[in-house]
Amino acid sequence: MIRINFEDTFEPIEVATDLTDIKFYSRLKNGKLILLKIEIRPLTDPLLPNVFNLAFGPLNEEGKINDEIKVNHSNIGKMFSTVLLFALSFLRKNNSSTIGVDGSNDIRAYLYHRMFQTNKKYLCDVIITIGVDWYVRLLRNNTVEKDNLGFPFFKPKPEQFDYQRSTKDLYRYYMFHLNN
Repeated sequence: MIRINFEDTFEPIEVATDLTDIKFYSRLKNGKLILLKIEIRPLTDPLLPNVFNLAFGPLNEEGKINDEIKVNHSNIGKMFSTVLLFALSFLRKNNSSTIGVDGSNDIRAYLYHRMFQTNKKYLCDVIITIGVDWYVRLLRNNTVEKDNLGFPFFKPKPEQFDYQRSTKDLYRYYMFHLNN
């Protein structure tokens, strides 16, 4: 179970002045340290304006985040607390923005879902959590709305996070912004 505690986080070793890049070490179950990086970048979806995507994980050989590798943290709550604390720092500096996180697979999406569910009481005074599903609009003539290339036009459907929603029905994207 992931328990968030902003009083128990890892110290950063490198922080960009605009808070979009942060590096820190996390301890693994085998006792070794692993370097992790957090990146916050503008989301390029025009239907989700002012959303910044949060990515984090160890670096690959090219220095890019590898969010597909399985990492056995000795304290996953401390790692997630560190990631969320820096996301909150970014939001405080950019308070009209929203942070989004996308699980690269169902296991990661499950972790995010459960993290928000489990920590609802701890986080509710700080952030508002949003779940996003995508939909394609059915037109009155019984065809679907299509994009310029003739493909179905998927639109995001943000909604307040449903804490009762089953983990068998994961959101496609998880977002949060400050609870002003």
